[in-house]
Order: sequence, then C-alpha cells, then structure tokens
Amino acid sequence: MNTLRTPLALALLAAFSLYNQLASAQDAPLRQIGTVIIEGSRPTSLPTQIPTTFEGISHADIERCINATDAEDALKYMPSLLVRKRYIGDYNHAVLSTRASGTGNSARSMVYSDGILLSNYLGNGATFAPRWGMVSPELIERVDVLYGPFSAAYGGNSVGAVVDYVTRMPTQLEVHAKLTATHQPFRMYHSDGAYQGKLGSITVGDRSGNWAWLVDYSHTDSDGQPLTFPNKAISSTAAAQGATVVTGAIPGYDRANKPWLLLGTATQYHTLQDQFKAKLAYDFSPTLRASYTFGLWHNDSKGRPDSYLRDSSGQPVYSGNVSIAGKAYSISNTDFNMSNESLQHIMHGLSLKSHGKGEFTWELAASLYDYDKDQLRAPTALAYPAALNGGAGRMVSQDGTGWNTLAAKGTWRAGHFHVVDFGYQREAYKLATIENATSDWINGAAGARNSAFAGKTETNSLYAQDSWKFATDWKTVLGLRYEHWNAHDGATSSASKTAYHAERSENYLSPKFALAYQATQDWVIKASLGRAVRMPTVSELYQGGVNASGQLINNDPALKAEKSYTGELTADRKLEDGWLRLTAFGERTRDSLYSQVNVLAGSTVSTIQNVDRIHTKGLELSYTQDNVWRQGLNLNGSVTWTDSRIVSNDKFPASVGKWQPRIPEWRATAVVSYDFTDKLSVSYAARYSGRQFSTLDNSDPNGYAYMGASKYFTTDLRARYRIDQRWSAAVGVDNLNNYQYWNFHPYPQRTFIAELRYDL
Repeated sequence: MNTLRTPLALALLAAFSLYNQLASAQDAPLRQIGTVIIEGSRPTSLPTQIPTTFEGISHADIERCINATDAEDALKYMPSLLVRKRYIGDYNHAVLSTRASGTGNSARSMVYSDGILLSNYLGNGATFAPRWGMVSPELIERVDVLYGPFSAAYGGNSVGAVVDYVTRMPTQLEVHAKLTATHQPFRMYHSDGAYQGKLGSITVGDRSGNWAWLVDYSHTDSDGQPLTFPNKAISSTAAAQGATVVTGAIPGYDRANKPWLLLGTATQYHTLQDQFKAKLAYDFSPTLRASYTFGLWHNDSKGRPDSYLRDSSGQPVYSGNVSIAGKAYSISNTDFNMSNESLQHIMHGLSLKSHGKGEFTWELAASLYDYDKDQLRAPTALAYPAALNGGAGRMVSQDGTGWNTLAAKGTWRAGHFHVVDFGYQREAYKLATIENATSDWINGAAGARNSAFAGKTETNSLYAQDSWKFATDWKTVLGLRYEHWNAHDGATSSASKTAYHAERSENYLSPKFALAYQATQDWVIKASLGRAVRMPTVSELYQGGVNASGQLINNDPALKAEKSYTGELTADRKLEDGWLRLTAFGERTRDSLYSQVNVLAGSTVSTIQNVDRIHTKGLELSYTQDNVWRQGLNLNGSVTWTDSRIVSNDKFPASVGKWQPRIPEWRATAVVSYDFTDKLSVSYAARYSGRQFSTLDNSDPNGYAYMGASKYFTTDLRARYRIDQRWSAAVGVDNLNNYQYWNFHPYPQRTFIAELRYDL
C-alpha cells in the first residue's frame, strides 16, 4: 500500500506560489500554481481559482491558426474536444464532445458567452446543440475552457467541460468588417458537385465617458453537402410486372456490415442566417459595471434530395414500385425527404457586476433565450419534385420554447489565505412542441394535431467554495453545491390522446475538492475530485408517444438523474515560452441517460433509459511552446487516450463490456504556426480520432457508412497576410487531405476559404 500512497500523495499536490512570481506578466492566459490569470478588458466568467485543467485561445491565435467560419471553430484544436459541425452554419447538430461524453450527449457540457448560457438543455443529443449562432467569430476576444465538474459554481451539466466565449467591449472607436467565401467540391457515390458559402460581418463599437457600446451584424449564405442517403435493404422478392425498371442504385454495406442499396441523397441544406448582437455597458464607478446584451438570430433553410435512380428514358425516379436488378423495391413519397425551416430566436442578458481585487465583489445576472419563431415544414403526400408546388404535409412548431436564468454571486477575499465564492442560481426550461397536419406544407395553416409535447423543469441551487492557501506552496479548494430540481406541467399527446405527468421534485448535494502543490519553480501537481448530477431534460422526460389506450409507449417521466464521480490528477510544467501538462482522468457514472432499445409493454422500442454504470479512464498530454528553435515558430498539440466502458446495464445486457458510444480510444491534435514576417503568418494543423461506435452494444463496426462513426485524420492550412495597418487577407484549406469520414452524416470534404478583413 505504501508504494501506492506515495505517488498518490504527490498527486494531491498543486499550485499557488507561481501566482506572485508571474503577476506582472502580460501574456494571457497564464496558469499560476493551479490558478489561471486572465489579462484583458473582459475577465473570464470561469472560476480561475480552481486548481484544475484550463485551456484557452485568444483572438490573435484564432486569426493566425483557424479558418473560423462559425464560433465553434475556435474549439477545433482544444485537447479532447470535438464539435460535430457538419457544414457552415450547422444550427441543430453541432454538439460538443468532451473526454468522457460523446456527440450524442450535448447535455454533458456547458457553453456560455460572457456568462450567458448558450447550451440547450431542453434535450440531450444531436438536435440540442448549443446556440453557437449567438456568437459571431469576429466578436471573440478569447475562449476559456474548464475541464470537469470541479467548481461548485456550475451544475451537473459541467461534467464534461465549461466553455466561456469572452467577447470584446471597445475602449475606443472600433470598426471591423470581414468577407469570407468558401468552396467545397464534394464527391461521394454518384454525387459530384460543388457547394459554396458566402459570409459577411460588420462590427462597430465605441466608448464615451462611462458608456461603452458595440453592435455586430453577420450574414451567412451556405450550401452544405448532402447529409442523408435514402436506402433499402437488399430484396429477395422478384419485381412485379409493370414495376419501373431503374438503374443507378449503389450497392454497399450499412454500419452493421449488412448489404443495402443507396438510392440517392437528401437533407442537402441551403442555409440563410442573420445574426445581430448589441452590447451596452455603463460604469457607475471604476469597480461597478452594468451590462445589457441583446441577440437576434434568424435562420431559413431548405433541405432537398437528389435521386441516383434513373428510368429507361434517363429521368430521375423519386417514388413508386421499382425494379432494381430484377428485384422489387417500394419507394415511399417521403423516402427522399425535403423540408423548409424558419427560425427566429431572441436572447437577452443583463448583469450588474462589481470587479477588481477588493475584499468583496459581487454580481447579479439574468438571461432569457426565447424561441420566438421555430417552425419546420415537410410534405407527406407528394414526392419530390411534385411536392415543390405544395400538397399535404406536416408542420412542427416550437414557438414559445426557451429558458431563463438568474444568478447572484459573491466573492470574499479573506486576506491572502482564503478566497470564498458563494451564490444562488436558478435555471428554468420550457418545452412547447406541437406537430400538426396541413393541407399545404409550404404555406398552409395548421390543421389537425398529430402529436404534442410540453413540460417545464427548474433547478434552484446554492453553492459555496473556499480557495485556501494553507501553506507557502500548498492550496486547496473545498466546495459544496445544493440543487433542488423540479419537473412539472408535463404532457405527451398523440392525435387523440393526452397523458399528463405528475410533478417531480428532488434534492442533491455535490461536493468538490481540489489540491495543488508547487513542487518546484516550474512544476505544479494538482488533483481534483467532484460529483455532478445531470438532471433529465424536458424532452427526455416528456417527448415520446401515446397509444390508443392513452399509455406511454416510448418515454419515461420517471427517469433518474445521471450521477457522475469525476477525478483528475495533473502534472503541469512551465517551459521557457510554454507549458507541458499530463493529466490522468477518470469518471464513474451511474444512471447515464441514453437512447436504447428496450422491450416495453410487449413491443420493442427505442427510448431514453438509464444505463446503470459507465466507467471511463484516460490520459491527456497537452503541449504549448512559442519560439521553438527560432523566433516566431510556435507549436501546440495534444494526445488523449481513453477507455470508456459500459459495466452494468440491466435493460440492455448486450451492451455490458462495450465501448461508450462516440468515445474513441485515441485522439490527437497538432498545430504549427510560423510568422515569416510581422505581416505574413502560416499555420498547418492536424486532427486525429480513432475508431468509435454509435450503438450501446457496438453493433456498428463499419464506421465508413451512412449512420456510422468512423475514425479520421484531417489536416488544415491557413496563411494570413496583413496588407497594411487596416487591411488583411487570409486563405486556407480545411481537410486538405480530403479525408472522407462520418459521424452518422458525412463531414465536409476539402474546403477552400478566402477572407478579406478591415480593422479600424
């Protein structure tokens, strides 16, 4: 036992004295004995006193190294992070994945912009991505990431990571304008085309006396590559006489390696997005500021199909009974699906915050995110292209859905030895989804109800944590979070039946612990432990179905909360112009919330259920070094090894011992940039992810197929040239090696980017 206790004791040591040694440094962010010190006009909202893993990237590094067309691109090369961005302007599937959470678990991370919650906890999964569109890439001053649920200031959704986008606020007149053009040749199966994107933004801000303001407008016009592929299992039935003989079907294998035919493409989106952001701040004193943020995001998108099938006259075929190689296949009118979506979301944020290094600072903050208009329309009676002229269909509305937050926070600095953070938080979510039939899917009014889901959840929390420097080279953080969770007004409806759900109320305590030790001037040893309770979301509880008898058939309002126990052990070394970090991490989760196949009421259905236990362990190596070998040559990279397994699952025994979905064993990133002159910089980056699965029982070994999840290795290139003091230009290529990879949908292939920027 002693041989185990010695390294464990050393591992429970982490950082504090480096703070004083580096307090006068100007580069940001800086890690000091387990503490992150942020320089700049806008401090991060993250609790930088926690001695645990932080990563960050500045606006300058984003400009130098990343072809950023959306806000989530800033996270592209962060250790162990992945955003499942399918195309430029992806608004409903760009989910953040972290160390022990895959891209099917959007509710296991938190994304903020200046402390305003952007994460969408109305549900969990691909269609509940953070509201990235509320942040224009041009507004980003810095992005900070806290890994793990080690701060009592955040709820159980922080189990993966907490991301905060810090956006600029001017100190003098600023004008920024940017134009971007993209070009993606796409070749897959019988698809051979090119998809373009056009993006423009303008930002204006100023400061006069105690007032500061900024407005930002951006527009995106994007054509994404096809995302879905209508298909049919191989038929053994001979085609009937009179069936349309067609050619062009692509034989292949699905993700389970079963043979099928691919008939064409669908969900090729043309997206038009507009984002408007306004920020206003007033300084009552040098240490007290009031801020208001308004965001408006509008999205119109059209998804269209394309058939590979051709009849004897060479015309495309989209529906009907067909003969392929003499076998019978039936293509419904909705197999080649199409859709129109029109969304308008509004965001408000208001805060009153004291800042500085006084004995006591505080903040009051509130935010509102509203689905002002959110409608999807699709045909049901006619096939493409006839459906382009109208016809019967369905319309799904989420108008009035949204969430609001309220927070009161305080920090008390008790001399040089204690920093105490405490506060109250409230988060409330409302789901209002209704699907109606309509006589005209393009412009028709809502008709009879097909289904509806409604409900509310609310969490009220109290927290406190003490950052205590109890010796010269030692520091500890002890925290506790209390959460009262309530779910109410739940209703699940079919066309003729409605099931109402009883109110639920539960209470949880989540302790946090961290310890840091300054082993030498350059080495810091840190350890963190934390419990996180991730509450079920509204849609997980109430979005399902009702049979003719009024019984629920594929949802469970009695779902348990997901409880995770997470720890990490880190050795952090300061280099001459950089940092080297090695972190061992582990997580044990009970009652994980997953969609899985179950037998309920005698029927096999796919529904959200609790997975009894998932265990994850791993190692993460992160390296950053500026001026390597010569001035201006910068390197950074990371390697992550993860072993994440399902160890108990009574509802689906076949999944026991299998890999947690969408968690690869190996991940890696690398970025090298070089400033040839003070005007010209070039960067080259690479990303790797190993084999992964999408199903709980790992029954999908073929990742290189529609609905599969493949490994990948991609490289990116960017060159930026400053023409003069105000004008700059950049060109780049994402996926330079044109790797064809999948995460249910195909990712973009080689994409060319050109930018022109003006700064005043």
